[in-house]
Amino acid sequence: MTPIRRHNALQPLSHDHHLALLASWKIRMGLRKSIEPQRIKKFCDFFYTSHLAGHFKLEEEYIFPILGAKHELITKALADHHALSGLFAQEQADINTLSRIEMELEEHIRFEERILFDEIQQIATEEQLSRIAAIHPGGKRDIAHIESWEDEFWL
Repeated sequence: MTPIRRHNALQPLSHDHHLALLASWKIRMGLRKSIEPQRIKKFCDFFYTSHLAGHFKLEEEYIFPILGAKHELITKALADHHALSGLFAQEQADINTLSRIEMELEEHIRFEERILFDEIQQIATEEQLSRIAAIHPGGKRDIAHIESWEDEFWL
């Protein structure tokens, strides 16, 4: 697969997606190692509240309007956000729920990166892209924060 060239304004969001794929991988590794589900759930709660919820909000407020609420790709992305938020909000930390989080998160991120963001990148004006760059300048703080989780159950 050829690497996708992202506009500079969208690169921080793609970086967020990389962090989500990494979180998905950590969950998958924890499940493969039969780690106590509650340990994995604590990580999921941390990741959702400290990273993913804000990322979803940013996309919904600033990125998705570029295509419009009725666009089929936006409809799918919003449904994915809703479903994922519901999975992360579940209090039960059973293996089935954690497995669904892992699979659906990875599937959603790959959809956004391979399909949705390509469409947005083609449609967005320079003014819209500049606005995105201003609200999400990116940086290394995010990865350091996510990597600060001390219970490395995936190793």
